[in-house]
Amino acid sequence: MNSDSPHDDTSNHTLFSAGPAQPTPRLACVVVIHGEGLGKRIDLRGRPVLIGRSQEADLVIEHKSVSRQHCRIWNDGGRFRIRDLGATNPTRLNDARVEQDALLGDGDRITVGESILKFIAQDSVEASYHEEIYQLAVQDPLTELHNRRYFCEMADKEIARAARHDRMLALCIIDVDLFKPINDRHGHIAGDEVLRGIGALVRQHARGEDVAARIGGEEFALLLPECTLADAIQLAKRLRAAVADAVFTPGGTPQRITISIGVASLSPDRAARGPLMAAADAALYRAKSEGRNRVCVED
Repeated sequence: MNSDSPHDDTSNHTLFSAGPAQPTPRLACVVVIHGEGLGKRIDLRGRPVLIGRSQEADLVIEHKSVSRQHCRIWNDGGRFRIRDLGATNPTRLNDARVEQDALLGDGDRITVGESILKFIAQDSVEASYHEEIYQLAVQDPLTELHNRRYFCEMADKEIARAARHDRMLALCIIDVDLFKPINDRHGHIAGDEVLRGIGALVRQHARGEDVAARIGGEEFALLLPECTLADAIQLAKRLRAAVADAVFTPGGTPQRITISIGVASLSPDRAARGPLMAAADAALYRAKSEGRNRVCVED
């Protein structure tokens, strides 16, 4: 075809072009990071997303603590909002009840029944999502402490290092006293609030190099590198007192909640995680049997 023709390739391309590409709706997502549905993800685009127990929901969380239609999230001009739909266990945003439509921000935590979801905003959503999956592998999402898997890995490393270089190391194992009656009387949501509060106090009392973890249902651990037994005992006593002085309100009623702590230190016959944890557990058992709300030591 002659290049002077008005119907050359360039002209045809321009004539039949669909025009500038339409902008793609900005992407965000929510990920279940605790409880029923752990690891589930749903992308948020232009269409409202229903979260609930019903099979007709966009994100189904099949647990009795979740209402059939629990809450809705939607895109409001590039920003995302959430609305509680009259759920029996009201939707909470960063631990505050959602009373009216609320704006979501990156990293916000949404409590739906006994499950916790995390909102990941538009910027680098894939990278943030994969980082969140990594955190699920090493972090307890309820308390934001490390989980048992991470604790065991770090304990093995720190104990081996301390034994190799003849350094000090201590371990505290912490258990919430009479926790089952709290769950039985007030429900698991109230119990989770108690665990979250105690986890925050454990984190506050940990030093920068310590490993603070939730290693069981109501059981926590503090691994204390470069720490003498005497210093570990003092730290444990401060933590015990802080929990006893704290105000907890499971079911809306102020209640005194206490912890028991077992303490042990590294020694030639405890130069591995198993024996060291067994010693701290033995001290914890003694604290329980002697009346709870106390610190005991396995010499």
